[in-house]
Amino acid sequence: MKSCSVLVACKLPDEVEQDIAAHLDADFMADARSRPLPELVARLDGRDALILLAMTPVDADFIAALPASVKTIATYSVGLDHIDLAAARARGLAVLHTPDVLTDAVAETALLLLLGAARRATESIDLIRSGAWQGWSPTQLVGVELTGKTLGILGMGRIGQGIAERARAFGMQITYHNRKPLAPELAKGAVHQADAMAFLGAIDALAIACPLTEETRGFLNAERIAAMRPGALVVNIARGPVVDDDALIAALESGHVRAAGLDVFTNEPKLDPRYLDLPNAFLLPHIGSSTVESRRAMGRTLIDGLTALADGRDPPNRVA
Repeated sequence: MKSCSVLVACKLPDEVEQDIAAHLDADFMADARSRPLPELVARLDGRDALILLAMTPVDADFIAALPASVKTIATYSVGLDHIDLAAARARGLAVLHTPDVLTDAVAETALLLLLGAARRATESIDLIRSGAWQGWSPTQLVGVELTGKTLGILGMGRIGQGIAERARAFGMQITYHNRKPLAPELAKGAVHQADAMAFLGAIDALAIACPLTEETRGFLNAERIAAMRPGALVVNIARGPVVDDDALIAALESGHVRAAGLDVFTNEPKLDPRYLDLPNAFLLPHIGSSTVESRRAMGRTLIDGLTALADGRDPPNRVA
């Protein structure tokens, strides 16, 4: 007998849904986001757990409306900023997420963004697709190389370390800004900068890989951008609100920031439309973890966590 009864309130890849159905007593409600909360609550009655996406806000009112049978919220994401963890703890709910399985996919995307920004990918794609390309020219779309540049990583967790590992293969030097330095065996020669302004002034490119917290919200503002070297690159694979859009857009327009590679945005999918008019903005639709391997691993992480809870064990992916 399957040990956990769960409502999957989102559409997941077919292989992931098959894995969930094979291991859990699952009900699937792919269109849950378009349904009123009472309908979702009715489908949850008698279920042990709810699986949802990061795009579903789980505030105190949402948590208060859950049936008494629900003991766990499992988010198909690493990020937790959509969940009121204090309200979940007060209700006695366990909260699961999917850490440590996205590192490779997201780190690869960060390098894609960095290369796309450095080598003017947006303009190159537009030139080809418009039919306007007239052939090779020594002055055509001249970008910058990564080799020999200093990459600054904001947030040197697992993903930040994955970015550093890949950037070293491009001949980049690594420095990072964290609350505290890493152990030498994890830093692997990367230089810790405790002061944010000194950190930003010492780098040629910035990769944002930190969680969204009250401390990091709006971190990259006008004052900090001004501290960066003229012509620096900016990459964000963390969360949109870590960047002040007004400040970054102004810097891209002026050229103080040479180019940006962005996979995440404030209020996505309704990103600031001014980015769309910037040829030096290389934009992706939040595909950092979008690989077959990571999607399946995310599902398995939640399955393992829910099974552990049902068996009376505390899973490593529990945060509340």
